[in-house]
Amino acid sequence: MEVWLGTLLSVSLISSISLVGVFFLALKKERLANLQLVLVGLATGSLLGGAFFHLLPESFEAFDHSMTAPLLLTVGFMIFFILERFLHWHHNHTEGINSTSTIKPFGTVNLVADMFHNFLDGVLIAAAYSYSSEVGMATTVIVLIHELPQEIGDFGVLLHAGFSRRKALIFNFLSACTAFIGALAVLLMGQHAADFSQYILPIAAGGFIYLAAADLIPELHTEKVTKRSVYQFLALLAGLGLLMAMSYMSEHHH
Repeated sequence: MEVWLGTLLSVSLISSISLVGVFFLALKKERLANLQLVLVGLATGSLLGGAFFHLLPESFEAFDHSMTAPLLLTVGFMIFFILERFLHWHHNHTEGINSTSTIKPFGTVNLVADMFHNFLDGVLIAAAYSYSSEVGMATTVIVLIHELPQEIGDFGVLLHAGFSRRKALIFNFLSACTAFIGALAVLLMGQHAADFSQYILPIAAGGFIYLAAADLIPELHTEKVTKRSVYQFLALLAGLGLLMAMSYMSEHHH
């Protein structure tokens, strides 16, 4: 009972972070537009940091440094490439019929990557609580800290992709709720779910790297004002640095 209670409370707390966009709702339109690409920079750094410093090292460890992890990483990269190809195709075919469809495909790709990520967070938290309450709480804190820059960034990415503020907030929250599915899978299936989740780790890493490299970095290159480009680069470094520090801390915690 204690494991269930701790897990569900922690997952609820983590999911509520996706509503961080509420703080940006009050901003004036121009102010928010200026902030958008800085938030995209933060999201880029967080995605790359999450993939390189968290998901990949754990994947290589889980598969004993065999070829399985790089293979699954490539599969993840290709899945997101195909998904976006399909979204572009769909976008172009429906544009003529319904010209109100102005959401750029990378917005949807971002949501799918985020769903994978949040599912994994749920798995991680439930597995940690199954081990002990202390480990569960420590894991929750680590997940909370790395989720914050990512959720702020995700909100900016969705706005930049053409979602309204309200829709960006709602969809970001819905994608965060996949953490409950991950947590419940572990609580109900036990070891089988943990085994399954190690296959998702490198696939999610491939998705993160694809999204950052293929979609977000090209968006950052659209900025022509030097001063803003510097802010974006600093935001990207902040996202990377924060996740690198988190990885270092969790390593020493173990």
